[in-house]
Amino acid sequence: MFVRSRVALLVALGIDNFGSGLFLPLGLVFVIRVVGLPLAQAGTAVTLGALAGLLVPALAGRLVDLFGPRTVMICAHLLQAAGVAAYLPAAGFTGVVGASVMLAAGQQLFYSSQFSLIADVAGEGPKDRPFAEAAMVRSAGFGLGGLAAAGLLVWAGREGLYVAVIVDVFTFVVAAAILATLVPPLPRRTRRLSGSARVWRNRPYLALIVFSGLFALTMDFFLIGMPVYVFNALQGPRWLPGTIIALLTVVTSLGGVVALRVTRRLTRIAAMRAGSALFAVWCLACLAVVFVPKVFQPVYLLGATLVLAAGDLAFGPRSGALAEAAAPPEARGRYLAAFQYAFTLAAVIAPTVVALFSVAVWIPWVLVAACACAAVVGLGRVGPRLPAEAVSPGGGGPIQG
Repeated sequence: MFVRSRVALLVALGIDNFGSGLFLPLGLVFVIRVVGLPLAQAGTAVTLGALAGLLVPALAGRLVDLFGPRTVMICAHLLQAAGVAAYLPAAGFTGVVGASVMLAAGQQLFYSSQFSLIADVAGEGPKDRPFAEAAMVRSAGFGLGGLAAAGLLVWAGREGLYVAVIVDVFTFVVAAAILATLVPPLPRRTRRLSGSARVWRNRPYLALIVFSGLFALTMDFFLIGMPVYVFNALQGPRWLPGTIIALLTVVTSLGGVVALRVTRRLTRIAAMRAGSALFAVWCLACLAVVFVPKVFQPVYLLGATLVLAAGDLAFGPRSGALAEAAAPPEARGRYLAAFQYAFTLAAVIAPTVVALFSVAVWIPWVLVAACACAAVVGLGRVGPRLPAEAVSPGGGGPIQG
């Protein structure tokens, strides 16, 4: 049962993320070109939706513990489908805000339940490999969707935006149908929470959320900040940011399981610290590109992206597996939903960090590098305070990938 459920979940995740990769990069473009809002209003409307989504994880954890992550994720897919579909009849600012709120709420509901569902279908034992496989599939799906989005803009123009919306709605519905028919629900055991099982009283776990948020900040900064850096500071070629993101997508899509094998002798905390250190190296390398002859800068930045990819592969799956293993079983849904705040808050903060390029080109890089270094130090301190079997499954021996 677990094998079939695991395969079905991966297929659903791939389809879901293909649709997201197709529409999300074009969402703001759709609001401007089709709905007809000016850039300032369009950005404000989408941002209001994203901020409303921040309220969801606090509720989503309770829903996961009560009804199971499968049910919550199915609802998340359907809510996202409704949110994307609502962009089609949107006729003004209010309509776009309503669509954005539904889409953002569905996204946060999805993210707040995905770790729990991956853990459920993985069965017993360490969850590092299942999390790595899920990350690989999601990255590949999103990357393919992004390529399809670029093709639609080139070949279909404005009509391609409608196609992106319709296809995204279809992918969400298909993903929900796969989960509903091919992933059987597991029995839920609800228990009264003890004081130690409440997230806000578990300081080591809260620290884990903070330091994982510093990891997420680096990745969000990369996605929205690299194009700004290449175009505004370096006056680089137009093809470079897309190529850099594509390279990261390919490496993370193919390298997840390999990275687990390479780091199998490290504890989860040690692997995460290594990933954070690589993030700091990437920041400093990107800052140093100004000293590289202009003709070699594209190749240099592509090489630096491999450092970022290595850090992502070392940190990402281990952080999810550690968060799952360190959560009390009776409150796993609430803990993993709270863990999602590491990523939602980073997504809110990242644009502000990118805006610091307008003050001085070196400030964002130094700031993000400092956050990565803080994660290295902080994870080293919080590691001994987390459950030993969560930090190193098997009593301190190698972690199987």
